[in-house]
Amino acid sequence: MTFFKTTFYYSALVCLLISSFISNANPPKEIFWEDLIPKNHVQIDTQTQANHDGSEQNWMQPDLDAPIVKELNGQSVSLPGFVVPLEGDSEVITEFLLVPYFGACIHVPPPPPNQIVHVTIKGGVPIESLYDAIVVTGIISTESWSGEIAQTGYKIKAVGVAPFEL
Repeated sequence: MTFFKTTFYYSALVCLLISSFISNANPPKEIFWEDLIPKNHVQIDTQTQANHDGSEQNWMQPDLDAPIVKELNGQSVSLPGFVVPLEGDSEVITEFLLVPYFGACIHVPPPPPNQIVHVTIKGGVPIESLYDAIVVTGIISTESWSGEIAQTGYKIKAVGVAPFEL
């Protein structure tokens, strides 16, 4: 009987320790777009209005050498923004760009790389409306990504995507 009692107490102790570690796990750090720009860097405002008159528009991405915040690398973060889909189907997207304002990379030239995040999410996520802001949670890296639409200064391996709520 003491064997079972001892085993029970050890099991309870292990469960208590595990739950203690889980409950003390740090929640993701809530960051915003200005947190992706180094404190000593003066970012030029590159957001322009869409040109709907049919004339040519400059689609060059500005400031391709925009610096990043290396201290963010490997941190668990949550960042709000808008979706520019890259990969997926009619049900879910598995890869997208997260941008600070609606229309970036589609209706207006892309912002600097330190203001665009390349996001991947295993299994994909349904995006109800591409016009709505979302919050992405995951591990951020300071690894760049380059595609046809834009170059990014950051990547996030997302573990969650949710609608943005004020």
